[in-house]
Amino acid sequence: MSGESPPNPSQPNPSQPAGSGSLGPLRQPVFAVLWAATVLGNTGSFMRDVASAWLMTDLSAAPAAVALVQAAGTLPIFLLAIPAGVLSDILDRRRFLIAVQILLGSVSLALMLLASSGMMSVSALIALTFLGGVGAALMGPTWQAIVPELVDRGEVKAAVALNSLGINIARSIGPAVGGLLLASFGAAVTYGADVASYVIVIAALIWWPRPKNADDALSEGFFGAFRAGMRYARASRPLHRVLIRAAIFFAFSSAVWALLPLVARNLLGGDAGFYGLLLGAVGAGAIGGALVMPRLRARFDSDGLLLGAALVAAVVMAALAFSPPKPLALALLLFLGGAWITALTTLNGAAQAILPNWVRGRGLAIYLTVFNGAMTAGSLGWGAVGEAAGVPATLLIGAAALAIAALVMHRVKLPQGEADLVPSNHWPEPLVADPVAHDRGPVMILIEYRVPRDRRVPFLDALTRFSEERRRDGAYGWGVTEDAADPDVMVEWFMVESWAEHLRQHRRISKADADLQAEVLAHHAGTERPLVRHLLAIDRPGRARGET
Repeated sequence: MSGESPPNPSQPNPSQPAGSGSLGPLRQPVFAVLWAATVLGNTGSFMRDVASAWLMTDLSAAPAAVALVQAAGTLPIFLLAIPAGVLSDILDRRRFLIAVQILLGSVSLALMLLASSGMMSVSALIALTFLGGVGAALMGPTWQAIVPELVDRGEVKAAVALNSLGINIARSIGPAVGGLLLASFGAAVTYGADVASYVIVIAALIWWPRPKNADDALSEGFFGAFRAGMRYARASRPLHRVLIRAAIFFAFSSAVWALLPLVARNLLGGDAGFYGLLLGAVGAGAIGGALVMPRLRARFDSDGLLLGAALVAAVVMAALAFSPPKPLALALLLFLGGAWITALTTLNGAAQAILPNWVRGRGLAIYLTVFNGAMTAGSLGWGAVGEAAGVPATLLIGAAALAIAALVMHRVKLPQGEADLVPSNHWPEPLVADPVAHDRGPVMILIEYRVPRDRRVPFLDALTRFSEERRRDGAYGWGVTEDAADPDVMVEWFMVESWAEHLRQHRRISKADADLQAEVLAHHAGTERPLVRHLLAIDRPGRARGET
């Protein structure tokens, strides 16, 4: 039951040499230019975020209002990450990114004009922060998706690592520079620097000579791709474990991010420049954490790394509640940055390892949705707690809750991602009497096995496990029946929404799934392979023979 699957550019090609070191992708001009532009753009974004967070403390000292800025930036990513992941697969990515950069530049321009005219208000700041979050939501999945287009196949992993490094370079530089600009020249100049960064990013994208997308008869539309991604997420138990662990960690750890402006101003007695230094220390700690990560991975598994990151973050939160001296606070934020990057890379790596390429963008978008949803809900919740109990007590409560949750959730093990998810291409083409329209459906697939009664239990066990693959790859219904006249004959059935979706299933079946299917077939006692039938729905008489 398998058709040919096109080569996937994100998979290394064994015939090509591996990347020449961790900096190898920077030798390719297109990647180097876009990477540098991305670092600059992210630096500007962090400068803008510092200005917005600090400006809110001038407009309102209420913890809930300050936390609302954090929530306004992350809520759109929670709401739009999955649609953005779909759009990144069906639109021209270069033009899409240019449009998003124009949107983000316009947001910063509006912030600059309001700040310079003295007309900034709490509602305007939150609304523009929300709109900036919309742009970030639309941009995130697409930036990840273009990496295989910019480098040779053997250098994809190095390019991804460089992108992570670039984000943390921006995280280290942006807040510190933003805080200095904010303290020296005011919010308007800080926003203006962000506008300039978008101009450079747009210029780099216009310069990028990206070829047009190749036509594919089986390319997915928006709603079909959306449904396929959601079906995969519902059926993937390993992904469920990653999402649960991510939601718990980010919901509790968001307390420190939501209240950090008030920590800097009220508990530590700092100004805008010091707040920028605190965020810069987080970025520097993240870079340090990324550098020591290979050694940590050699000693601890993913669950140990995530537990350690949560406990370190909890200790930092608790220590900040006691208003430590400024040098000690900066040192604590270094450890927070290291813990944060450890958790991010561990959870993101676990998600990447269990997602096949055909749904990687949508799967990561779902992960981003959970991440930002937990951050948004956590920010709002901890802001409310801060209103009632005060900032120090809230930090202590958050630290205790994070540590307890980390110890409890340590029992829910992260998937190791050892399965071979490369397409197997072992299903033969379906037999059809006449050409079938791609939108014809639904389709019922029947597979008839002959299973002796002494093999029934292991057969059903293997078939039930294999049913998870059916659902992940596109089936919306599945079952198994037996023949009343001959109980040794068992029929597996599953439904897909269209003929095109079933052909896509042929492309999606992986080598790991092929191994599981071999376990099922080992219990089939027939002299021939199981009989496969494809039953097409008939919605009017003319469709019975494939007429349109």
